[in-house]
Amino acid sequence: MGILHRILSKLINISLWQASGIAVFLIILSSILMRTIEPETFPSYIDALWWTMTTLVTVGYGDLYPKTAFGQIFTMTLIYTFGIGAMGILVGKIFESFTLYRRLKEAGKLKYDGKNHYILIGSSRDKLGSILEEILLSNQNGDVVVIDHADRSPIEHNKVHFVSGNPADEEVLMQANILEAKSVAIFSGEGNQHAEYADGKTLLIASQVEHLSKKHNRNIYSVVEIKKERHMVLFEHANVDEFILSSDSLSRLMAQAAIHHGSSKLFEQLLSKTEGENLYEIEKKPHWITYKDAAMELFEQGATLISDGSHLDLARRSNEKISNNAKMFVICDELTYKKIK
Repeated sequence: MGILHRILSKLINISLWQASGIAVFLIILSSILMRTIEPETFPSYIDALWWTMTTLVTVGYGDLYPKTAFGQIFTMTLIYTFGIGAMGILVGKIFESFTLYRRLKEAGKLKYDGKNHYILIGSSRDKLGSILEEILLSNQNGDVVVIDHADRSPIEHNKVHFVSGNPADEEVLMQANILEAKSVAIFSGEGNQHAEYADGKTLLIASQVEHLSKKHNRNIYSVVEIKKERHMVLFEHANVDEFILSSDSLSRLMAQAAIHHGSSKLFEQLLSKTEGENLYEIEKKPHWITYKDAAMELFEQGATLISDGSHLDLARRSNEKISNNAKMFVICDELTYKKIK
């Protein structure tokens, strides 16, 4: 019993590659032996290989089978000793690997190797659902990587990859493949009641992102949610590309709705790509010299040019030349945007 126990323990503890190596060795050895033992029954090595494969997996189609007594004894040995045993171990190791991969993926321990993905840090489950919906509507090929302290992903979706850990740690950000990300969105913590604590934590993460950007000489586009507007100057030192004022923005939106009735519907439509007119970014066309050229042509196509980046004063600068690296935004429906693009 002691010897059998040691043998079984070694078989259970072998790796998938070792089990695969044993299986390949058995297949090749058995094919060569049967081709040598019964060359008339197995005129080619392909025939011998076909017989070996169907025998090892205990299928046995019966189109090829050994005629000699030695060949039949070898077949019985192959089926009961190696077929059921070795192939069973190999199949078990394959399923074990899939189970381990799924367990590590759910726990956020696997590195994300994709590119042009969106990294979301510190968002709640409710926010993540809305954000994911908007991203998929805008870019159906874009994956989303969520970084969170939790043990499991806060949202389950085939486009979502989860990384567990402290987002202020370099190793965790590199596990999310931040250097190849299209953008990084850092949200203010829901649990922090004090704006100073929430923005302080967000600033720490943003500083780490900027550190990696300089360290690897990569342009990592970052969007940060801030609780208080007066903290914005602190984030400018971290070279954050865009700021979203969470509480202040909501207050101002409420004020605008109170003053200009129905304005909230306008903002709601612009912030969502579900239906109607939406905000789209377009590239400058070679024959557009001034903003007026672009605006008139776009208007005839059914789109309204509203800005170059964050500059909304294009009407007063209509005769200025458009730079080649301009980031132009228009308002139109999806069909018009596809025609323009």
